[in-house]
Amino acid sequence: MATDVGTRTAGTSRAAPARGGGWRSVTEHWLTQYRRVWVGSAISSFLTPLLYLAGMGYGLGALVDGASGGIDGVPYVLFVAPGVLAATAMQVAAGETTFSVIGAIKWQRFYEGMLATPLGVRDVVRGHMAYVLVRLVVACGIFLAVAALLGLVRSPWGLLALPVAVLGGMAFAACCYAYSAGLSNDQGVTLLFRFVVMPMQLFAGTFFPIEQLPGWLQPVAWVTPLWHAVDACRDLVLGTVTPGPLLGHLAYLGVWLVVGLLLSERVLRRRMVI
Repeated sequence: MATDVGTRTAGTSRAAPARGGGWRSVTEHWLTQYRRVWVGSAISSFLTPLLYLAGMGYGLGALVDGASGGIDGVPYVLFVAPGVLAATAMQVAAGETTFSVIGAIKWQRFYEGMLATPLGVRDVVRGHMAYVLVRLVVACGIFLAVAALLGLVRSPWGLLALPVAVLGGMAFAACCYAYSAGLSNDQGVTLLFRFVVMPMQLFAGTFFPIEQLPGWLQPVAWVTPLWHAVDACRDLVLGTVTPGPLLGHLAYLGVWLVVGLLLSERVLRRRMVI
């Protein structure tokens, strides 16, 4: 089957299979790329979430707290902080698995070069996702550390909000990767950010309880991975976590991650290998 990018035959892909750990070289490639451009991503990855926290948490929060005493007795900035943490993970995940994936296939053709070596499709996907994991840990870790310094982490359980937020980001990243790997141009990415990422950030409980949404819209929020990450992070940060709901959130996000990884490998293999 012909494609718009370089391909290799199934026989070539098995000629010299990479032995376990081939994905590490892919991760090193993306980390090397990132070292050259990290300054440009500092605003979106680090400063923007803090500006959201300052503007929404403290600015709008002063009005909310003055008018209603916060959200369920919780100061608005405490309510918003874990939501912004989870939303930051989603934004970073989307940024690292959309244009970069299309570029690696169509423009820079990084994947073509990688697949011309003993690396396989699984190495390419998992190496890229390992790089995304590093990005998420750094971005979310910095945000959570700043929130803690500001006194916005009420419970020691709040430390677990970091891996939960990262899991939520990885779950979304895996599905974004599968979507991006099948695109022929970047218009689909624009639609993804406009009609999926932004609405999800606004209506998945980040800035207000989803109970304030119309009844028909609440189930839509429940099925999004972001709502599960937000709800779990909020319970951990506020110290209101209970095992049952937390495990449910983690299981749901885990399913998204596993299914997304399997779809990503399948889509990329169909796109790049014949």
